[in-house]
Amino acid sequence: MNPQSCVNIQKEWDIVGARQLGRDIARKIGFGTVDQARIATAISELARNIYLYAETGQICFEVIDNIDHRGITMVAIDNGPGIDDVSKVMEDGYSTSGGLGAGLPGVKRLMDEFDLQSEAGKGTRIKAVKWVR
Repeated sequence: MNPQSCVNIQKEWDIVGARQLGRDIARKIGFGTVDQARIATAISELARNIYLYAETGQICFEVIDNIDHRGITMVAIDNGPGIDDVSKVMEDGYSTSGGLGAGLPGVKRLMDEFDLQSEAGKGTRIKAVKWVR
């Protein structure tokens, strides 16, 4: 991936910055307001996970502009503790922070493509893609 824009996530306010940047990119490439909200929600969830569990990381955005497709790719990367049981965190209702547990399964539902790679002790990389319809 050759990111066009990245936001470092180190403090809570960075979640807002990532969300705003992603929503601006989505608007500029033609997403409607509903999909902009879906993308912003997914970004918030990914950034909050970095902030809560890894302390630092980044979210990068890339515009995909092919002949027949246009969309946005978001990649959330951290060097945090990683996820011990990926299948468990992808279950609806599972939460380690006392939240609703809609997190990563929610992101997967909001986006068109979703890929999670994590290794305990080494960090997590989540790639999510949304296509303009």
